[in-house]
Amino acid sequence: MSFDESRLNEVKTALQAKMAEQQEIVDSMQVEGTTVIADSEKKDAFRANMAEIDEMKSLIDGMTSLRDISAWSSEAEYKSVAAEVAAGVEREVLRGQTVGEAFLSSAEFKSLDGGRNGVNMHAPFEAKSLSTKDVYPELPGGAHTAPGAFGTVQRDGIVPIAQRRSRVRDLFPTRTTNAAVIEYFRQTGFVTQQGWSGNNASVVPDYANGAFSDTNGKPQSTMTFTGEQAPVRTIAHWEAAHRNVLADEPQLRSIIDNELLYGLRIHEDHQILQGTGTGEDLQGVRNAGIQTYNQSTNATDNKADAIRRAATLAYLAYYEPTGVIVHPSDWEDMELAKNTQGTYLLAMSVANGADSRIWRIPVIDTPAIDAGTALVGAFGTGAQLYDREAATIRISENHADFFIRNAIVVLAEERLALAVKRPEAFVEVTFTP
Repeated sequence: MSFDESRLNEVKTALQAKMAEQQEIVDSMQVEGTTVIADSEKKDAFRANMAEIDEMKSLIDGMTSLRDISAWSSEAEYKSVAAEVAAGVEREVLRGQTVGEAFLSSAEFKSLDGGRNGVNMHAPFEAKSLSTKDVYPELPGGAHTAPGAFGTVQRDGIVPIAQRRSRVRDLFPTRTTNAAVIEYFRQTGFVTQQGWSGNNASVVPDYANGAFSDTNGKPQSTMTFTGEQAPVRTIAHWEAAHRNVLADEPQLRSIIDNELLYGLRIHEDHQILQGTGTGEDLQGVRNAGIQTYNQSTNATDNKADAIRRAATLAYLAYYEPTGVIVHPSDWEDMELAKNTQGTYLLAMSVANGADSRIWRIPVIDTPAIDAGTALVGAFGTGAQLYDREAATIRISENHADFFIRNAIVVLAEERLALAVKRPEAFVEVTFTP
């Protein structure tokens, strides 16, 4: 049994008439401050109309539900092939329309009958068919081309570039400063590892000619100090990016920040080791007049032997080495070195791994130092790293015409100083090829 749509339309028409009558009553009332001025007759009529409106609305809701149930119960259990094809054609037609055009031609909108059936749609309009295809006529043009316009796109995560796991800075204790220049004294006289230059300490007699005497002169030693300065230097770089991209893709923002900070760390390692001390460079350890040792000095030595002999030079300068910096390829040679029985020379557990140490000294293996070269020394004592400003990220659009291009600058920078106070505490090792 089909539902009588005309009865529902009659009730809706009566509701609209009652609402118009109610609006006339409301318009006739006057409001002064918080008081509504109207005679009792109008107030009674307003209340009566509201009761009828509520009753009509409830009746319409019930009739609408009855209509939907009637339509559902009248559907065939199986749709014909022709109906399925027709539905597919309709979806394909909708696919070529804009959302507005599809809405105006939808059954949901047409059920309003130009407002004669009220202004509230009995069911929402769904635009799923505009983005859904049952048939995929468009395929990718070939291998490695852009994806075709079908199916669901799955965005894979961005794999960031690999980063160094060890840093030269790891050998330095943390120290901060608020100054722009670090001033210090470098002792160049008294005891050196080459001899007793300036150190005139000696035994002296307590008695002279068999009698106690306190007038004997004591030898004087000469201590030489040189004033030095380590200015704070800035390491910085920037990247341009579109403001909308960073707002829409937080992962890209994170990658840009991390890569910029990583770039600072790479150049920081370079400056600590090889800064020239001229221009805006730090005075790097290797360019501060440190000691040197060449593996070829002892023809039978391997690379590990050369490290030990270099450590001896630091010990003779009265500084205990606290670290070794070596290139990964050279460290590989030392770790894989075996005796004639095939036993590894380094005391370590290959199965469980071991601390990176050689001759009881921590090892930092990093590409920051050249292959064929190593640095042994007392880091933190013979040289000190000072942080003036930790690495930071800042963003601005105040660059060139970036404001009108919706572009921004992502800037990473840090400020630091390096004071090599005791160059003799470091030994640069050159390996024999």
